[in-house]
Amino acid sequence: MSGDVDGYHHVDVQRAEDIFHQLERELSRRSDGEPSRTRTASFADHGKDLEKLESAGDEGHFNLRDFLQSSNDANQSAGIKHKHVGVTWEDLEVDVFGGADFKRTKSHSTCSAAIFNFFMYPIFYIWQLLLSMLHIKRTEMPKRTILHQQSGVLKPGEMCLVLGCPGAGCTTFLKTIANERHEYAQVRGDVRYAGIDAAEMAKMYKGEVAYNQEDDIHISTLTVGQTLDFALSTKTPGPNGRLPGLSRHEFNEKIEDMLLRMLNISHTKQTYVGDEFVRGVSGGERKRVSIAEMMATRAHVLCFDNSTRGLDASTALDFIKAMRAMTDILGQTTFATLYQAGEGIYELFDKVLVIDKGRQVFFGPPSEARAYFENLGYRSLPRQSTADYLTGCTDPNERLFAPGRSASDVPATPEALEKAFLKSSYANDMHLCLEEYKITMETENQDQIAFRDAVVADKKRGVSKKSPYTVGFFGQVKALVKRNFQMRMQDKFQLTTSYTLDTILALVIGGAYFNQPLNAAGAFTRGSVMFAAMLTSCLETFSELPAQMLGRPILKKQTSYSFYRPSATVIANTIADMPFSFIRITIYNIIIYFMANLDRNGGAFFTWELFSYLAFLAMQGFFRTFGLMCTNFDSAFRLSVFFVPNMVQYIGYTIPVQQMKRWLFWIYYINPLGYAFSGVLENEFGRITLECDGNYVVPRNLPGIDKYPDTLGPNQVCTLIGSSPGSTTVTGASYIQAGYSLNIDDIWRRNFLVLLGFFIAFQISQIVLIEFYPQYHGQAGTIIYAKPTQKVLDLNAKLNERKALRGISKEDQEFDEKSDLEKSDVKNEDRDVAIRRRTFTWEAINYTVPVPGGQRRLLHDVYGYVKPGTLTALMGSSGAGKTTCLDVLAQRKNIGVITGSMLVDGRPIGGDFARGTAYAEQMDVHEGTATVREAMQFSARLRQPAHVPVEEKDAYVEEMIELLELQGLSDALVFSLGVEARKRLTIGVELASKPELLLFLDEPTSGLDGQSAWNLVRFLKKLARSGQAILCTIHQPSSLLFESFDRLLLLETGGETVYFGDIGPDSSVLREYFARYGAMCPANVNPAEYMLDAIGAGLAPRIGDRDWADIWRDSPEYQVMRDDIEKIKQQGLSLPVPEKKGETTYATPFWVQLREVVRRNNLALWRSPDYVFSRLFIHAFISLQISLCFLQLGHTLRDLQYRVFAMFWATILPMIVMAQIEPLWIFNRRVFIRESSSRIYSPYVFAIGQLIGEIPYSIMCAFVYWILMVWPMGFGQGSAGSNGNGFQFLVILFVELFGVTLGQFIGAVSPNIQTAALFNPFIGLILTTFCGVTIPFPTMESFWRSWLYQLDPYTRVLSSMLSTELHGLSVTCQSEEFSRFNPPSGQTCIDWAGDFIREAGGYLDNPSDTSDCRYCQYTVGDQYFTPLNIEYSNRWRDVWIVFCFFVFNFIVTIVASRLLRYAKR
Repeated sequence: MSGDVDGYHHVDVQRAEDIFHQLERELSRRSDGEPSRTRTASFADHGKDLEKLESAGDEGHFNLRDFLQSSNDANQSAGIKHKHVGVTWEDLEVDVFGGADFKRTKSHSTCSAAIFNFFMYPIFYIWQLLLSMLHIKRTEMPKRTILHQQSGVLKPGEMCLVLGCPGAGCTTFLKTIANERHEYAQVRGDVRYAGIDAAEMAKMYKGEVAYNQEDDIHISTLTVGQTLDFALSTKTPGPNGRLPGLSRHEFNEKIEDMLLRMLNISHTKQTYVGDEFVRGVSGGERKRVSIAEMMATRAHVLCFDNSTRGLDASTALDFIKAMRAMTDILGQTTFATLYQAGEGIYELFDKVLVIDKGRQVFFGPPSEARAYFENLGYRSLPRQSTADYLTGCTDPNERLFAPGRSASDVPATPEALEKAFLKSSYANDMHLCLEEYKITMETENQDQIAFRDAVVADKKRGVSKKSPYTVGFFGQVKALVKRNFQMRMQDKFQLTTSYTLDTILALVIGGAYFNQPLNAAGAFTRGSVMFAAMLTSCLETFSELPAQMLGRPILKKQTSYSFYRPSATVIANTIADMPFSFIRITIYNIIIYFMANLDRNGGAFFTWELFSYLAFLAMQGFFRTFGLMCTNFDSAFRLSVFFVPNMVQYIGYTIPVQQMKRWLFWIYYINPLGYAFSGVLENEFGRITLECDGNYVVPRNLPGIDKYPDTLGPNQVCTLIGSSPGSTTVTGASYIQAGYSLNIDDIWRRNFLVLLGFFIAFQISQIVLIEFYPQYHGQAGTIIYAKPTQKVLDLNAKLNERKALRGISKEDQEFDEKSDLEKSDVKNEDRDVAIRRRTFTWEAINYTVPVPGGQRRLLHDVYGYVKPGTLTALMGSSGAGKTTCLDVLAQRKNIGVITGSMLVDGRPIGGDFARGTAYAEQMDVHEGTATVREAMQFSARLRQPAHVPVEEKDAYVEEMIELLELQGLSDALVFSLGVEARKRLTIGVELASKPELLLFLDEPTSGLDGQSAWNLVRFLKKLARSGQAILCTIHQPSSLLFESFDRLLLLETGGETVYFGDIGPDSSVLREYFARYGAMCPANVNPAEYMLDAIGAGLAPRIGDRDWADIWRDSPEYQVMRDDIEKIKQQGLSLPVPEKKGETTYATPFWVQLREVVRRNNLALWRSPDYVFSRLFIHAFISLQISLCFLQLGHTLRDLQYRVFAMFWATILPMIVMAQIEPLWIFNRRVFIRESSSRIYSPYVFAIGQLIGEIPYSIMCAFVYWILMVWPMGFGQGSAGSNGNGFQFLVILFVELFGVTLGQFIGAVSPNIQTAALFNPFIGLILTTFCGVTIPFPTMESFWRSWLYQLDPYTRVLSSMLSTELHGLSVTCQSEEFSRFNPPSGQTCIDWAGDFIREAGGYLDNPSDTSDCRYCQYTVGDQYFTPLNIEYSNRWRDVWIVFCFFVFNFIVTIVASRLLRYAKR
């Protein structure tokens, strides 16, 4: 941060010095008192004089000029090179995919299209391959130019303001200058940085050019201090780039302190950054955190995209002044696009660039831009800021022509304006300056050499000179590990939930398989406990899939800042997870291992722990790999499910390797779980010996039989696999060798090494994918439209007709508006009598919230009122509590304590208050798959009174679309809209409700250009004149905009009221109030900006020696306001009590709500092809994959077992459905939370609507699964026949619905996706373990058998399916399936074993033989399921019990939706 820019400094040095002196005074007086004041747990000392607080000590004294200048001087003295990077761009053009009239419709991305594309993809792929082989040129996708040829130069120490209407190309220009080109089809032209071309800059100096995007993207659970600490830790210069003796830690602290103080957010250092659903800093403060994070990069080419959005006027001006100071002193090159830039901000820039539809229509000095456009023939409005005027000249709907001029003789199109500019002297000057600078860079390239040397000096030792990173790879990993560790430690809920659920899981598994015996009966269940324990812990890692998707925006931003290599996150995530996952898995393993009585040997346990944890890490890497590989969650889910069932099926447990189909057995050898399971089996069974007794001896004594020996005799056989004739014991090694073809010698030489190899391979695959095939860059924002119906086309035609008829002159339009306003004033009183408008008042409002260590008061004794027919502004500095106050008044807060009174006409607010108000919130949360028109129609139909015809509601929506100038976007899908369009939609959705009582708007003009903001406020004024009461927060209003408001509620830090009252014509009333107490507003200054400066809202010191809140409480205006509130209350109470007979919480009846919500949900699902097709694909694939394993089953004993396994897979369906439904539910709940606050529809409707939307797809999925299951596997060969197959469809359908409702219930009780994913293994394990299959009913512990077995819905699922399929199914053993024994001498097989067979069932293949008796365990399938407590006669009872579980899930989901919102605000 050094250098001297005298060689390029064309800016008035004296002006820069003046700015520094002003900032010096401001920061000196403000820096100490503010943080101490806002950090206090309570605001009891708030009334103390600020100057006294500031004078308490000079330890925190900060002087911006001294800091920058002394740093600069010290750096020069130490020989640290400067970084001066001038930027030139010549013939710059940007193309995106899509033709000139390209309009992407959603018809290409619906469910039917997804299914068609899936089946046609192989054909298209082969066709494209043939074209390539035959060297036939493919048809290229058409492109369109969104940024036309532009040229210019910005030297070090200069600032350029980029202006244009939304969609003009300002963001594209900034991104291109910042070298962010990934999302565009093609970028042409030459962009150079100090003479260095863009390719070299991107490769070696990427972090020296930074782009600050409009949206604030942060990790919400990190504090502001932690966010900046991380940014600085990856950008700390090496020893050659720092002052001698200054450590890395000291350097970081110094820079962090400067950034926090410069942006006036020191008090937020220990506060969460937050987002729309995590309470943290205010919106304005979050914007300043984004700016601070970008500035921590120490880049010298800075591009700010509307970075003052959400900042109040004073703070915005302070920020630009700070940028001006840093640009001047440090030689930075700064580009910024700003909406609603005031004159004070505009004058701080050196150059202004105006863009119209991607064309450069002006580039030159800001002081001459207004005159240039006026000379072209454009007229400006009185007191209109220059920035608004320049932007308005490019807006066909808003520009005004000079008297006697019109579009016929004024350049009025983008092409004409561009042509006029290219002919002007400004274009000639620009080209001359560009050529001169290029020559300078080629001949006198000291700046380039100094820049390269400075970048090299900044690097830490060991970092390559060609690397764009300041810190080496291991330093990046270290910083990321620390950040990830902080994230996990601060997410207490998820940490507690994961440990608790895993502990409960372990206790359940250990309890289910408690104290396994060392005999034949414990052999299979001993394998089961290892299978269940390892599989459960490994499949927990499925939650990595959504986590990878959610982290992409952060990754994209921070890698663009060159904080770290993308691959560093792979290593860091694994390392940071290890302490948490290792402890959790160890606790889990200890509980299961010792409760199940596995071999109690230290070596055995630690081997189990090693294999189990290594398998966990391998599967974690597996899911993360797919999360990085795929573009969205549904495609990743689809691909994962392609592999996971194969991993489970071919693990070597349900189907031993030697019995796998020959064309599929190779899957076992590429399955990491197979090696892990083999390892734990070999570890356990290689150490134990099993006793053969009980049911594993044939023939044996049964009740009423005592002819056979009690121990294994010479004429009996042990049926346990691996047994030897005459031996009473079986070694574990023999058991797994015979049953699973496993060799205990392979545990280390094969299984461990291969499993370790899988872990390393998945780490490498993640690194390769994230470095070379990143999925986080995305594409340029393409607006996607729904395919219009004929009705929609007719509506669009009418909108376009009305737009074309707006041909009256602006003067006539303004006269008509003034006339309308005058008429409305006259009629207001009569209308109020007819409509009976009510007044909203509030008194002594205090609001406190819990914080660590106590309570914090955010609002203090706020008074005010909003009368019908008035427009009231709520203003204050960023963080003063504007949004908080609006939330409190709108009844949107659900945490903290609110005291005071809020009355409507002097009476307490009723249950219909929320319905009678509308609240356009700051965060734009909408149903993404709806169109703009559909979103507004949904609001109008459910929020306007039920007696209003739908046609009238829809007609009003068309008026709102026209008013908000959304005609061209009426069919656009919400998720594809830009920031500005989403903001207009948010306002439109609320306006469509036609609120009867009050309209709240939180920063409605943020993100809008000056003309759009003026149009919106002008419309609000018209609404107010018609009797509507409006209260809205507003930032950075122009003086013209400010005068449109009738009253002002002004807050200062701490939620203290500074003023409430009329504004007056030309702000005369407000000016007079402040002038009376020493704050005289100059005539040429915007009063909205001045009053904020006067109260010390920004960096400027307040005017006067008293706190303005104290002045207000002692003023006569305060007493007048209190008297007015009393009068309003008395007048309201004197009127008759309103009739409450028809008062309801919601505007429309339940069935109307349900109809509209279901319609929207159905459309949303139809327009979500990835979700629907993924679900269908998964069902088809699992069913087909299982069918291929068990193709055309016969009547053998093994086939009988395989039929059971195949039916058991039906119980896996709910787990798969849940994993897909839970994220969708939670995303939809975000929209519901916003809509429910306005009482649009009830939580019951939300829950019912979600289920109804899923039912058609559930039926389709169940049908596909059933079709691919019953016939390929040869079902229906028992007594039930083909009718039994139909019954199986009913069971599968109920299982599918059960899974849907269970997933929705888990989503309803979970605060986020990660937590929901933790529940799935727990629930899946409980349901599958105690259903009587994995642990047979006779061997299950009586404790579980007495209640959990009965409550398990899978018990009924498998009972009904098994009894239907196996009833009457004949069983014929193959040769190797017979139990062979020799009868005593002189007896035939039937003589010796007849008594046993009559009781136990089964048959003898050779009853008359006297040797080598062959016994088959079953004769008919009923003999298999009867001992499992299953009866064929109960199958209908069981299937309807499953249906009852579905109904129960549905009911508890509705209840959970009503009680749990997880929206703390």
